[in-house]
Amino acid sequence: MLKLWPCIWKELLLLYRDFSGLMVLFIMPVALVIVVTLVQENVLKAMGETRTGIVLIDLDRKAVGQQIEDSLKKSGPVKIIKEIDGKPIDIETAQKAVARGEFQVGIVIPRGISEAFEKNARQKVKNSISIDGAKKKKPIEGQEPLPELLVYFDPTLRENFRTGVVSSLEKVLLGLDVKERLELLFELLPGEMEEAAKKTAGPMWSEEFKKRIPKVQVDWDDTPLMTVKEKVARYGQETIIPNTVQQNIPAWTLFGMFFIVVPLGGSIIRERQDGMLARLLTMPTSYLTIISGKIAAYLMICLVQFVLIMALGRLLLPLLGAPVLDLGSSPAALILIVVSAALAASGYGILLGTVARTYEQASMFGAVSVVIAAALGGIMVPVFVMPRIMQTISEFSPLGWGLKAFLSVLVRNGEVQSILPQAVRLLIFSVSTTVLSWFFMAKRGRFRIR
Repeated sequence: MLKLWPCIWKELLLLYRDFSGLMVLFIMPVALVIVVTLVQENVLKAMGETRTGIVLIDLDRKAVGQQIEDSLKKSGPVKIIKEIDGKPIDIETAQKAVARGEFQVGIVIPRGISEAFEKNARQKVKNSISIDGAKKKKPIEGQEPLPELLVYFDPTLRENFRTGVVSSLEKVLLGLDVKERLELLFELLPGEMEEAAKKTAGPMWSEEFKKRIPKVQVDWDDTPLMTVKEKVARYGQETIIPNTVQQNIPAWTLFGMFFIVVPLGGSIIRERQDGMLARLLTMPTSYLTIISGKIAAYLMICLVQFVLIMALGRLLLPLLGAPVLDLGSSPAALILIVVSAALAASGYGILLGTVARTYEQASMFGAVSVVIAAALGGIMVPVFVMPRIMQTISEFSPLGWGLKAFLSVLVRNGEVQSILPQAVRLLIFSVSTTVLSWFFMAKRGRFRIR
């Protein structure tokens, strides 16, 4: 311990004199947390508060067109646009306006859709009615197809938004289809029943017999038979709904912690190039003590990073309009995650500094590799939206392990037992990289400096 503390103090003193390193370790993650969280929070608010502009051109001007318009107004935050500068919109004007991004969606209800809709529905209902197993009628020859509902999209809209709009319109059309068929069924069914009864009665048919046939009375109840109720899956005794703060705080905390590989790897290379490592090894100390000092020093740095960013989520971000960070129900689990991730980042930084020949190699490869691991681990994009092969690769990202553990505690109220698999992976990664560093230094010949 007497030999370890001077090594720790040396690392802290060198880092204190490295202004750029301090910027990377403290200013960068704080700035990322503030900027990304506030941007995402404002985007989510805008999505909930801003209405989607839909240009609606109703060439039908009858029942179907009106019902489509009413359904669109009830479907969510939608603003129906029928005029531009006080003038009715034609199809060409609508296309140009949507293409320029002035409106997100343009819908054209074709002329004659109501008549074609009712005609097709009547024919399909007639073909569907079968009394006593009678053969269904064949469709009318030369029947005209139903006019299509045209939808124009802003070219910059993402595919998931387009799919949502099309699904909503299909749902509206399906509801109109079912309603029209039921109304026609109730209209045509009594006549079909009377015709079947007349055929069955034969010579006995009379007006008196007709009066004895019970009348079909339909009082349609449009109350849904089943509803959908949304609930958040529970983990533990309390349900927590994740927000932008709970998603971004742990993600960018891990990103900042793993960025210690740049100053840590650089310090090893500088010591090797300046001959400082050779002088240290001439003293009664071992390389294991030297790297242990580095790991302990940077473990302290990571703990300070964690406390700083957690305080940011609890105190500063709420003042800027973001939700307050909920730290979950297990402080011990959080500490275990931070220590495991810090050790993993330190081990990787030492391995990088041991293998790299120059500071430029270490800084470039270290920064790029951390960014790639962050992208694969779900720091920048959630893992579930990635392609299947990328989801498989993400299982090998140390940052992904740490993020999964953090979310288990902050969002799902997990305890120490729930994050043990990820913590063990991080610790194994730390031990493996440290042992590899020791091996590479030993391979150079009693820690000889090249």
